[in-house]
Amino acid sequence: MDSTPRRRLWRDSPVSETSLSTVLEAILFGAGRSMSVAELAELLERPQAEVQSALKDLQVTIRRRRDSALQLTEVAGRWIFEVRPSLSPHLPESFRADIPQRLLPAAALIAYHQPMAQSQLVDMLGQRAYDHVRDLANTGLIGRRRDGLTRRLTTTRRFAEYFGCPEVEYRKVRTWFRKEAAKMGLTSAQLAASLAPDEQLTISEFSEEEEVESEPLEVEE
Repeated sequence: MDSTPRRRLWRDSPVSETSLSTVLEAILFGAGRSMSVAELAELLERPQAEVQSALKDLQVTIRRRRDSALQLTEVAGRWIFEVRPSLSPHLPESFRADIPQRLLPAAALIAYHQPMAQSQLVDMLGQRAYDHVRDLANTGLIGRRRDGLTRRLTTTRRFAEYFGCPEVEYRKVRTWFRKEAAKMGLTSAQLAASLAPDEQLTISEFSEEEEVESEPLEVEE
């Protein structure tokens, strides 16, 4: 997605020190990679000193979160979310430290609209959605359950731990994810596209008429 609208949003909407930390958390969460203070300052059109201070505050806030699986780390002047070292021994060998950028849009859409019909994801992402669902399921980040001719997709505990979500139950994860997107002023399609800018994706907006609240799903994690 073109970054111009987002830059206009930050410029036209003054960010207080408190909300700047929240915006930085959303950006680093969505980026899925390390970012320098200079990159963040340019994106937000804020002074580097202000961004650096907000990152330090955010780091303290995350450190104080009870039972958080993630920590905000500064490595060689770049900031990134990573799993706390104390949890590493508990992670399965198949766990991947990083999710390929190409999978982030599908992961975001599923989290936002779960329990999401796989057919709806295909409508939004095209045929690539089938491969992305398979890869996300193989990493243990989503669960799949048959629902007629399609599948219902939901996030798992591992998804919540990976993205630092304070909730695990899929409906609560959905609520949390939507709030994070709302803070950035983005629809689900806009958020998904922004997570993989190199892919230059064209993502259709979600049809609310097709959003169905089903009974709780027992999804294996």
